[in-house]
Amino acid sequence: MDIRTINSFEKAREKTLPSFAKLSLAMLFIVVVFLWSYTSHGNVPNNTFLIIGAIFGAYMAMNIGANDVANNVGPAVGSKAITMTWAIILAAIFEALGSFIAGGEVVKTIKDGIIDPALIANPEIFIWAMTAALLSGALWLNFATSIGAPVSTTHSIVGGVMGAGIAAAGFSIVDWNMVGTIVASWIISPLLGGIVAAGFLFFIKKQIIYKDNLIESSNKFVPILIAFMAWSFSTYIILKGLKAIVSVNFFVATIIGLIIAICVYFIVKPLVKKASLKLINNRTSINSLFNIPLIFAAALLSFAHGANDVANAIGPLAAINDAIMNSDVASNVNIPFWVMAVGAFGIVVGLALYGPRLIKTVGSEITELDQIRAYSIAMAAAFTVIVASQLGLPVSSTHIAIGGVFGVGFLREYLDMNEKRFLQETRKKFKKHKKELDNMQEELDKIELIKDKSKSNYIRIVELYKKIDEKDDLVKLEKKDIKDAKSTKYVKRDAVKKIIAAWIITVPAAAILAAAIFFMIKGIMVS
Repeated sequence: MDIRTINSFEKAREKTLPSFAKLSLAMLFIVVVFLWSYTSHGNVPNNTFLIIGAIFGAYMAMNIGANDVANNVGPAVGSKAITMTWAIILAAIFEALGSFIAGGEVVKTIKDGIIDPALIANPEIFIWAMTAALLSGALWLNFATSIGAPVSTTHSIVGGVMGAGIAAAGFSIVDWNMVGTIVASWIISPLLGGIVAAGFLFFIKKQIIYKDNLIESSNKFVPILIAFMAWSFSTYIILKGLKAIVSVNFFVATIIGLIIAICVYFIVKPLVKKASLKLINNRTSINSLFNIPLIFAAALLSFAHGANDVANAIGPLAAINDAIMNSDVASNVNIPFWVMAVGAFGIVVGLALYGPRLIKTVGSEITELDQIRAYSIAMAAAFTVIVASQLGLPVSSTHIAIGGVFGVGFLREYLDMNEKRFLQETRKKFKKHKKELDNMQEELDKIELIKDKSKSNYIRIVELYKKIDEKDDLVKLEKKDIKDAKSTKYVKRDAVKKIIAAWIITVPAAAILAAAIFFMIKGIMVS
């Protein structure tokens, strides 16, 4: 697939598929899952709920792809480090790789121990509960996506399992300490994500953006920032993304990550220095140094997400499969390959068809992002999960990422006076350089009017043309900086309110839906 093909896809995507076409493609995937599950399990006793569970698992996986993956690639797209089409292709590949390579560990089918399966002795009732949990989680995610609210898929399925469990065996089945932990994560996750993202952005502004010589500061600090990013993501992937392949403790993962970071530093340092030779001493130019790190961040976050969150789609499906095959209820089960494939391909299909809406929300509809701000959010997504997991704090990767977006936006508001100072300084530079450009152009016009030019005149003409080109580029960039600074938008309050409201009601909404669906299934089955 060459660049021209991708560009043609990008233009076609901008026109967007009609809603009916998207729905048709989504239904086609569900039909394929139905046919596969039916033909491969046709002789299995009580296979009806296994087939239904496979369909609901596919539906849930598509909704995870449509909603949750936006957190991984949204900042990179919003900052224009990567186009929407490239982001979807990149995320699809690494989500699938994460699911297949590292997503097959033994999963707690009763997600995070939210209910005690021993209190549901009848496997049939357990199957009804897991079916209700899957459908309710998927329906809630579908609704959240339709209103442009990025919510936690983990909390959606936890709410579904909790509501179905209560409907099946009463309130005593729920581990209420775990529910308290989830409630705490609503506050802790965005708060930590916002603080970490704002901290990185503040450091970059103080050490690079507010310096007189931005290029010199970039040569010093950008390799360090990229190396720290390499350490964070290496440690994050080893601890969270590869735990199904290799299980290591935090200390070992940190040492491996540190070795990788040191290697990255010595590789990146001369590359940054070489790239800086082509840069101009302004913020827009310095931003370009973060393009490639952001693309790597989007890929690695997608891999880790595929490895971890595929279980949200297929954990209950694996539980249904195990209960039907063994006629028993187990706390832990292995995920069969076909179940893993439903989750992996479902996430990719949902991302490709319905992901762009939430990617735009995360990338541009909360606050305006550039590459440096997007880098800060990506760092928050990886670094906060590492720190929180070691401190035993309950966190949600979705809430961390969105909290990071809030954090950089609110920091920009706090530093508004500095932004105004930057604007004033840029205006002064612009006026000075514009005057120099006009003077050189005037001098060039005078020399060109001379009929009999001397050698020195020709040398000066060549010199002036070169200087005018350089100065013209500088003036254009400074003009763009002024325009961007004047049109700066910080955090959009309506978006914040909508997202926070969706977070708060995710667990209870999914629980109520699950309970209603369970009673509906029970009414149908016992009548």
